[in-house]
Amino acid sequence: MANIKSQIKRNRQNERRRQRNKVARSELKTRVKRAAEGIDTGAEDAVDRVRSAQKRLAKAAEKGVVHKNQASRRMSRLMKRAARQS
Repeated sequence: MANIKSQIKRNRQNERRRQRNKVARSELKTRVKRAAEGIDTGAEDAVDRVRSAQKRLAKAAEKGVVHKNQASRRMSRLMKRAARQS
């Protein structure tokens, strides 16, 4: 346990950020999974699901929740999957 005042504060900040990032990453995984599911089943709202997943990935990269290259890679794979199905 830290006994330096600034480090105690830093630990609190890191924990808040960790919780926030965890929620964002969880939502990302869900959106991507739902989009992939929609593509595979040929759901009529598949386009909306993919768009929603792309939007979340871009926002997460912008906010630093995930690395920009990771977000780009995941979007690319999702779009490639969508192109194969259509």
